[in-house]
Amino acid sequence: MTRMYNPPHPGEVLRDGVFTGTGITVTDFARRIGVTRVTLSNVLNGRNGVSADMAVRLAAALGGSAESWLHIQAQYDLAASEKALKKIVAKIEPLKLEETAT
Repeated sequence: MTRMYNPPHPGEVLRDGVFTGTGITVTDFARRIGVTRVTLSNVLNGRNGVSADMAVRLAAALGGSAESWLHIQAQYDLAASEKALKKIVAKIEPLKLEETAT
C-alpha cells in the first residue's frame, strides 16, 4: 500500500465532497450530525482533526465507514509527523535485532 506524500486534511476532503456545489450550509450539516457549527468549522478549516466520535457521525450522515474517515486523519497525521521529525529521525540509529539476542 502506498502512502500519499502530502495527504489532505479530512476537513478539506469533507469540504470539497459535501459543501462544494451541494447548497448545504455548515450550520445545516452541523445540526444534522449533532455538533455545533464551531466544532464542524474547526474540522473543515483544519484546526481540529476528525475524532472517532466525528468519524461515526460523518459515516452515519454520508455513508461509508467511520474507519475511512479515521484512515484519512491517520494519513494526514503521519505525514505531518514525518515532516516535523525528519531531522530527528535521520539521527536515530536503527536497532539491530542480533544485538538484543545476547
